[in-house]
Amino acid sequence: MNVIIIEDEGLAADKLERLLHKYDPKIKIIDRFESITESAIWLGNPENTADLIFLDIHLVDGLSFEIFNRVQVKTPIIFTTAYNEYALNAFKLNSVDYLLKPVTFDSLYDALKKYESMKESFGKQSIKSIEELSAALANIQKDYKTRFMVKVGEKLKSFRAESIELFYSEGRDVFILLNEGKRYIIDYKMEELQDLLDPKQFYRISRSFIVNINAINDVLVHSNSRLKVILNAECDKELIVSREKVGSFKNWFSGS
Repeated sequence: MNVIIIEDEGLAADKLERLLHKYDPKIKIIDRFESITESAIWLGNPENTADLIFLDIHLVDGLSFEIFNRVQVKTPIIFTTAYNEYALNAFKLNSVDYLLKPVTFDSLYDALKKYESMKESFGKQSIKSIEELSAALANIQKDYKTRFMVKVGEKLKSFRAESIELFYSEGRDVFILLNEGKRYIIDYKMEELQDLLDPKQFYRISRSFIVNINAINDVLVHSNSRLKVILNAECDKELIVSREKVGSFKNWFSGS
């Protein structure tokens, strides 16, 4: 079985790949993509074929359903998503299945077994169902988090998301850096923040840093084909865009 993975979080894609090989070591991951643009280019090339696509709904440059507005997709799809089950149940059409994050081996196993049992019908029904699904879910306007509360001594303070230049982790703690240079601990994990924040405004440049596009003062070419981000606020952290994210970061930063 030839598979492509469309997922903007490297660790999640790595985990999915490991689970797929646990299910069947002969499964071949022929490519991985992080953005709508990259995926649409590959899927739009008639020479590129796959048996199955694993598609994250929330990509770095928007909802992945935009792919279907750009190219015709005939390949069966298993969606991976952090949407709650109550939202998904309304759209259980003829797509293969959904894997709710964090993906487990048991859920993957069930989805692949379902795919194997449905293979014969894909040529007749899957295209219509994918089009219906993309149209329906494209109308969902996700409410991203607009404020974050922190505890300062005996007081609680609330900050607007757009006033936060950087989210970053140090050990087990996660901090926000405000545009005036102050920093506070918040009670979130980086993985949670990635789903809560508007992907048009915030981008996770590496495992430890999520930056606000409006807070970027400069982007410099760094060693080994990487990029270095300079913020408006004073920051003692070296913000390096990891090599595997450089392409999708450029797309995000340019608004494409």
